[in-house]
Amino acid sequence: MKVTQHIENAQGKSLFSFEILPPLKGQNIQSIFDSIDPLMEFKPPFIDVTYHREEYEFKELENGLLEKKVVKKRPGTVGICAAIQNKYSVDAIPHILCGGFTKEDTENFLIDIDFLGIQNVVALRGDAIKSEIYFRPEKEGHQYASELVTQIDNLNKGIYLDPELQNSAQTDFCIGVAGYPEKHMEAPSPDSDIYFLKQKIKNGAEYIITQMFFDNKKFFDFVAKCRAEGITVPIIPGLKPIVTKKQLNLIPHRFKVDLPDDLIMSIVKAKDNDAVREIGIEWCIQQSRELLAAGIPVVHYYSMGKAANIKAIAKEVF
Repeated sequence: MKVTQHIENAQGKSLFSFEILPPLKGQNIQSIFDSIDPLMEFKPPFIDVTYHREEYEFKELENGLLEKKVVKKRPGTVGICAAIQNKYSVDAIPHILCGGFTKEDTENFLIDIDFLGIQNVVALRGDAIKSEIYFRPEKEGHQYASELVTQIDNLNKGIYLDPELQNSAQTDFCIGVAGYPEKHMEAPSPDSDIYFLKQKIKNGAEYIITQMFFDNKKFFDFVAKCRAEGITVPIIPGLKPIVTKKQLNLIPHRFKVDLPDDLIMSIVKAKDNDAVREIGIEWCIQQSRELLAAGIPVVHYYSMGKAANIKAIAKEVF
């Protein structure tokens, strides 16, 4: 079932969902099941599975030269989605990136997940690989998420890359895209960020999932700006609890989001990470309750494989 259908069928009741990431290469899928099982009591209608693009490693050879090697440390997104739908009978939503994909790769990826009965996809540009400062698309790939959305929407219309295909089947993907309550780190301004988000909606996206945030006012302001610009699709807030002192600096640096001063000082004064975890979970509980009171259709949690943290929040909220 599509995300938009899940929201419609809920008839105003707020839903619970979460995101997982594939395990490191060499681990088996049981680690994924172990991170999902504790959260199934909250009846998630769908689970997002991230896609991790390639990385470059340089190894020194015996002659002193460096060899460039392409590695994928977290493969398995499509297989995990198939396993989730088979084991739990809930919709699995793979992320698909511009980075690391040619248009042909993208089409084949979409054909695979369509054959598996996957009806939803989140279309993202993706970040630059770690060895590069700026994002660089593949030679025959997409530079922007809006272009990726267009390709997916074209498949929904039966338009494939090969113009000579006859009687081509139409897919039926519900397309999600990312939104940034504090703007994308590369956007020149918040208004321009909304402008580009609106383009993704025009190109066929049907719902928005936001980057994490820790101040609900920023989310509500973001939603108001979207609505004022004519964006009417569901906007799903993404939340993540802070559970270690290290994250106090890591999250703003990595995701370019601000933290409220009250939360910062509480964490700074915490005696250890056990205390930080309690503070972060309680903060996320209060965020969740305020969002639910406002009638948000879905609250989406970035679990990062830490089911215990999300369970501690969900049992107080759902």
